Amino acid sequence: MIVYGLDFTSAPSPRKPLIALRCTLSESILRVEDSEQMTDFSGFEEFLERPGSWVCGMDFPFGQPKDLVAALGWPKRWEGYVAKVAGLEKDEFEGLIRADMARRPLGSKWRYRLADRRSGSSSAMMLFRVPVGKMFYRGAPRLLASGVSVEPCRPTVDQRVAVEAYPAVVARRFLGRAAYKRDGVPDTPERRAAREILVSGLASEVLRETYGFAVEMDGSWREEFIEDPSADALDSLLCAVQAAWAYGKRDERWGVPPECDADEGWILDPALLTD
Repeated sequence: MIVYGLDFTSAPSPRKPLIALRCTLSESILRVEDSEQMTDFSGFEEFLERPGSWVCGMDFPFGQPKDLVAALGWPKRWEGYVAKVAGLEKDEFEGLIRADMARRPLGSKWRYRLADRRSGSSSAMMLFRVPVGKMFYRGAPRLLASGVSVEPCRPTVDQRVAVEAYPAVVARRFLGRAAYKRDGVPDTPERRAAREILVSGLASEVLRETYGFAVEMDGSWREEFIEDPSADALDSLLCAVQAAWAYGKRDERWGVPPECDADEGWILDPALLTD
């Protein structure tokens, strides 16, 4: 099975591209094969149209909190509100998010999906620091337009399957809250050492026991994952790990628990199966 991991950004460029890492899953081994860079969203759209049978873990929120959707008067179902967002200009979308926050009391500005709370991620509304709300605005409408099967928001019989990933969940199994990356600043021995631990962990029995497979890579890949202080390609690999786990659970709702509201979306990882 072809498994992709895609590290996403709301503003791809030659300096900060989208990185899709291609792996193959066979006999309990996820093997790193190749990567490609997309410097604009037309490249992402072409990627989504790629034929064949594949699953891709993508690092952005596929949906928004259901109480936000209700508060803004958007259609309840994922297809409806994502289509609504697709018709908004970027400033309009962000203005609606900020207006909702302004109406809410201090300490409760952000609304959260259940997946956000279980994973410890930022709210899917977040527009700064890690601007996942902007990523949703750029990514979700393109998923809708592409016709891919979006688990669990819009499952179809299409053999192209997109699942939501969050690489920090995988990284915490080996590093706790230790930092392993940072953009735009010099690397540190501590962050490099953390990446070494993380890359070693992906080939370990800990990963096999938790996700059902181990990761294999050649020495050049290992060196790239460890040496790059931004860890963009490494994050793509962590997304592929979550996508491969979800594929293994495809006959069990792709690993999505029954308490998930499918219109909010879900981060696919065994760590989210319990509170």
